[in-house]
Amino acid sequence: MEIGVSTYLKKINRSLIISKIIEHGMISRSDLSTITKLTKATISTQVAELIADELIVETNQEYHNVGRKPIMLSLNPDAGCALGIDLDYGKITFTITDMMGQPVQSEQMELESSNYEEVLQFLIKQIKEYQEGYSHSRLGIVGVVIGIHGTVKKDEIIGFVPQFKWYNKDLRRDIEKKLGLVVYVENNANLCAFAEKVLNCHGSENLISINMYSGIGLGILINGELVKGYQGYAGEIGHMIINPNGKLCNCGNSGCWELYASEVSFFKQLAEKLNLSKMTYKDIKNLIIARDSIVLTQMEEYIHVISIGLNNIINLLNPDTVVLNSALLKLFPEAEDKIKANLKSSVSDFKQLMISELGSNACVMGACALAIKKFFEITDLSLTIEQNAMEQMI
Repeated sequence: MEIGVSTYLKKINRSLIISKIIEHGMISRSDLSTITKLTKATISTQVAELIADELIVETNQEYHNVGRKPIMLSLNPDAGCALGIDLDYGKITFTITDMMGQPVQSEQMELESSNYEEVLQFLIKQIKEYQEGYSHSRLGIVGVVIGIHGTVKKDEIIGFVPQFKWYNKDLRRDIEKKLGLVVYVENNANLCAFAEKVLNCHGSENLISINMYSGIGLGILINGELVKGYQGYAGEIGHMIINPNGKLCNCGNSGCWELYASEVSFFKQLAEKLNLSKMTYKDIKNLIIARDSIVLTQMEEYIHVISIGLNNIINLLNPDTVVLNSALLKLFPEAEDKIKANLKSSVSDFKQLMISELGSNACVMGACALAIKKFFEITDLSLTIEQNAMEQMI
């Protein structure tokens, strides 16, 4: 029993040390001891093992004071890598990051089939190529996380993917059996929320992230933990009814939020008003710059229906941070302030509302971050990504 307790405590201490090294970037043994409240002997033993495992490295920080330069500890970013995958309709995005979450490779591929077996074989083929390509690092790929645009149950079995017509698919285990890698499957909105917390909003414990592209998905973090609900379906907020006598939704109800507040709905309505077959983000950007009255009116209406749904969510969940993931809203400079003005209430409040800087990369970056967190078995993860690295992504 004592051996079991000792092993458990050692594991807890190791995770704590790793999380603090990641959080601070570089830190001395002495400061580690102070911050973690672990003895210097414990720090010394654990650090020696982590160095031997090539998970952390020693560096001499630039030092201008009299005396010996302090030896600093930092995570070894090249010890291994994480693979994040965004499995979307018609396309798949693959991103590889180092162990500090810095993207080192990202590519998007067309997905020509929605047949489960064909998609599975395509994924296995691509993941195997990455597995071989990064086998030179000590750990190789430490984990694969796949973002699904559909419901994912608590046991990580895919419940339903509407655009693929997939029901009850065990993608995780089907890939693990073939490749021998550690694989996780998660809802894409949850991964986006996790990315915002880990990469941008380090101090936020109660955060919601709303994706507003083809439909609307909600990722929820309460007290630092992802909220998934009874069967893992929490966050299907696009089907919140905001107009009982409104448009008929394919879910069977009328007046669902995503019929009015998704980007697809905006594009469709605007194209009809302008008598066009389709529109692009570039078209809308140019019309906003030109202050086109039809586009500006449509944007005002769009912001209004977004605000209705947001007000309901904020009153229900009481988040400190609200993140809107929308390429469309980023085109309209006044969007953020107008939404905030619509959300003034004496009933509820929040600290900050922002439009995501991660955009369409949020899912894969959240996937990579989750793979790193799972590998190190740490309770909290804070990463800082270099801006030029993000700009080079797809």
